[in-house]
Amino acid sequence: MTSIHINSEHSANFSSQSTVKDGQTTRSDHPEIAPGEIAIGVVIGRASEYFDFFVYAIASVLVFPAVFFPSEPQLEGTLYAFVIFSFAFLARPFGTVAFMAIQRYFGREVKLTAALFILGLSTAGIAFLPTYEHLGFASIVLLSLLRIGQGIALGGSWDGLPSLLALNAPANKRGWYAMMGQLGAPIGFIVAGSLFAYMLANLTTDDFLDWGWRYPFYVAFAINVVALFARLRLVSTPEYARLLDERELEPTNAIEMTRSQGRNLIIGALAALASYALFHLVTVFPLSWITLYSLRAPSDFLHIEIIGAVLMAVGVVASGLIADRIGRRTTLGACALLIAILSAFVPTLMNGGEFGQNAFILLGFSLLGLSYGQAAGAVTANFPAKYRYTGAALTSDLAWLVGAGFAPLVALGLSAHFGLAYVSFYLLSGAACSMAALSLNRALEIRD
Repeated sequence: MTSIHINSEHSANFSSQSTVKDGQTTRSDHPEIAPGEIAIGVVIGRASEYFDFFVYAIASVLVFPAVFFPSEPQLEGTLYAFVIFSFAFLARPFGTVAFMAIQRYFGREVKLTAALFILGLSTAGIAFLPTYEHLGFASIVLLSLLRIGQGIALGGSWDGLPSLLALNAPANKRGWYAMMGQLGAPIGFIVAGSLFAYMLANLTTDDFLDWGWRYPFYVAFAINVVALFARLRLVSTPEYARLLDERELEPTNAIEMTRSQGRNLIIGALAALASYALFHLVTVFPLSWITLYSLRAPSDFLHIEIIGAVLMAVGVVASGLIADRIGRRTTLGACALLIAILSAFVPTLMNGGEFGQNAFILLGFSLLGLSYGQAAGAVTANFPAKYRYTGAALTSDLAWLVGAGFAPLVALGLSAHFGLAYVSFYLLSGAACSMAALSLNRALEIRD
């Protein structure tokens, strides 16, 4: 744990840092990079990635079943769309490993530019993709390849900013700074959900399925370009490189790291499993369930989810304040317990008409904010400095894969064939895994 502790005076004044060389103490003349500047880069980067994420997720429910699986019943078409949705999570670890190698040979700027170029190309490719009506089965193959491209690019776009922010945050505000990158999730959902809700409300069904659904993907491509330059502006500075070097935040061999830190990889992924499982069970799954089994208009339900995302943002901010007061491990453990309690009410609320469904969404998003706000710290806190950069990326990939990658597919499949009670068991299992991992790991405590 010594690798994640930092003197608050040091973090507040990087420009006056002392170094030892040849037995003499010298002063660094590098300009200061404050934690707030790093936090801005983290929020911009994560918000753009989550916007891409939710544009595809919402389209998987509202568009892809009809556009790419028109001959299938709506349920089967949605399940097939969720299978392709999961491809990105399967591809992420491979993208992380491949682009870590690129960084070792060509530098972090080349790595980040290439990853975000692939992400933008994949997203724009979906926007221009011919439908099943025009291209047949080849359109499904191309959609799958572009989705895999998104996953590889998301794995490769790891820039180390969250780890750098955690290491350089003042000692009494680590929870506060850890939550900032997580704000990208509600921000991304609010923008993506608003775009789709607007399109649904102002276009006919035929126009929406013909061309309207493509506009959010165009916007996602434009946001990627802006985010690329914003992140490169920080990542390419000598001061940023100096801070990464000081904290030993450089890529390491994935095989070596897995052998040395396999236990930390598993515990880190499981510690945040409840948060990642809940992530899709309040965003993607309810939208698919409402579309299939309710008379509610999807645009109206999206408005409720957007309100929920606002509450999630509030919860993310609150999580930073709470974690700094009682500790990250206690915060995550308490949230996992609350998620377990919420899981028992999934059937009652989702079958409870508009009021019950709205209550599930608003409660679920609020709890997700409190829990997910500290999930980033859960997947990075255990690693020694040498392995932290690569370990944080791979553990995050595993947490997404195990907790969230198949959640919409499993939840919809279980609820459609066996009932909503099985969704409760699925969510409860994630909460149980988190509590078990947290009980084994006291390294997540962030109080001094």
